[in-house]
Amino acid sequence: MRGSGLIFTVAVDGPAAAGKGTISRALASHFGFAYLDTGLLYRAVGVRALDDGRGVLDPHWAAELARRLEEADLEREGLRTGRAGRAASKVAAIPEVRAALLDFQKRFARREGGAVLDGRDIGSVICPQAEVKLFVTAADEVRAARRHAELTEGQSFEQVLADLRARDARDASRDAAPMVRPSDALLLDTTDLSIDAAVAKAIAHVNERLDAGGA
Repeated sequence: MRGSGLIFTVAVDGPAAAGKGTISRALASHFGFAYLDTGLLYRAVGVRALDDGRGVLDPHWAAELARRLEEADLEREGLRTGRAGRAASKVAAIPEVRAALLDFQKRFARREGGAVLDGRDIGSVICPQAEVKLFVTAADEVRAARRHAELTEGQSFEQVLADLRARDARDASRDAAPMVRPSDALLLDTTDLSIDAAVAKAIAHVNERLDAGGA
């Protein structure tokens, strides 16, 4: 664990079920950094907007909910479901929602003591000057199998795979902060790489940057 006065940001991006959350949490635990799953911000806004609209997502209300979002909202039930993931991808394409959540994420990233944030535009938009950038990915079928094993909604593997591919397409093609791999991000492909091995590589990379910065 580093000193509490350290300002050091680790930005972890990548598609769903690639392992970025597991790797991010492991990094935060190893180095004593704060951790934020930025996807929960969008899931919380998306689920609430759908619930309030009785299944219809109103972009203007979603933006208002994003402006009102508090950390406690990230603890509500149902944010890890497929429905929440689909809702998150939809609200993430709304520029007003992204703008409302931008400051929240930027403040978290530069807090004292270090921070790890995972999402889809952390290294490219939220924290382009992050000290460390990682891009975690895996083959579509591998990611779908992982997500299918997590879900409790009775979705078929084929439906989970289709949902993941649809979400990837939305995230990569949206006008507002599309998901891209930053040119200076370390690529971690977990298709054939175990999570333990990926975590070890990530820790080594962070240590290199910490040492280079004289931390």
